[in-house]
Amino acid sequence: MNIQMTDLRAQYESIKDEIVLAVAEVIAESNFILGKQVSLFEQEVAKYLGIKYAVTVASGTDALVLALTALGIGAGDEVITTPFTFIATAEAISRCGAIPVFCDIDQETFNIDSSKIEKKITSKTKAILPVHLYGLSCNMKEIVRIAKANNLRVIEDCAQSFGSECCNKRLGGFGDCGCFSFFPAKTLGCYGDGGMVCTNDEDTAQRLLSLRNHGQDPKNKYIYHMHGFNSRFDTLQAAILRVKLKYLDKWITKRVENAKLYNDFLSSFKFLITPKVPQDRSHTFNYYTVRIKKHRDSVKDKLMEKGVPSAVYYPLCLHLQEVYKDLGYKLGDFPIAEQSQSEVLSLPMYPELTKEMIQNICQELGDVSL
Repeated sequence: MNIQMTDLRAQYESIKDEIVLAVAEVIAESNFILGKQVSLFEQEVAKYLGIKYAVTVASGTDALVLALTALGIGAGDEVITTPFTFIATAEAISRCGAIPVFCDIDQETFNIDSSKIEKKITSKTKAILPVHLYGLSCNMKEIVRIAKANNLRVIEDCAQSFGSECCNKRLGGFGDCGCFSFFPAKTLGCYGDGGMVCTNDEDTAQRLLSLRNHGQDPKNKYIYHMHGFNSRFDTLQAAILRVKLKYLDKWITKRVENAKLYNDFLSSFKFLITPKVPQDRSHTFNYYTVRIKKHRDSVKDKLMEKGVPSAVYYPLCLHLQEVYKDLGYKLGDFPIAEQSQSEVLSLPMYPELTKEMIQNICQELGDVSL
């Protein structure tokens, strides 16, 4: 049985004719950067998410950097975020000259623990950057309350959570900016790198349009009012994503169904804990991640020997990384995040997974744990 962590080829085969036609049309028009398909895709995403403005950029990392920059976050400013995430989150803060201030995570959701955020606020704090990890929303109602009470900006890292909801509202519009990644393995992924920043503020949107194109005035070519970036979006990728966006809700539904199958098959396994989803939130399962209580690495290795792939997102928290040793954090500072780095294991997850595949994965997982 051929099982992948995520099977991009299977997805492509299901929409191949539409993708080929969309790519051919772009090539025929030969407007390869910020072409017509880009603006159409931006409009469609804004409508889908219920947000006024959507600005495509070259990657999810760029989305974070440009959002922080557009909101005036810079040298010496502090931004509160999670230590249990991909490096891009903290890297973007550092790239702006700001300082990432880490806050421990919630035991069940793996997301930043909103009850611990206020203790991290100082006179230098300018923003909170929550990460909706694995496809599950943070407690945005509480995070927004804290931000408003302390006059802080909120930048949502939605890289793994396109289409997820909190309190019946799609992510990306709770804060000042919502940042998305279209990396191929994402729930909505292109065939290369790509990203997007969403906002409900017109002035922020205009700054983002300028920043992504070298700081150029959006309405006046070769006129510059600020230092910017080369973070323009490829028209080919926009055309591909427009095709995929039509199928996204169906794919998310299938992911949720697959997660339920996993939960059912794994419910009797005492050596692991399946994902928990709070009642006021939805989970799109960009990753299906369990906790292995003991010997996680050994379980992972034995699964691979049996032809079942798995992954660890993430094996070393950011506060323990060499690149952030100057911040002075040490082992023990964030015990929940540190426990998670030794226990989490993500199993194969994509819409094309069959019940038989999931049953096989769970059977092998049960066998290697004996």
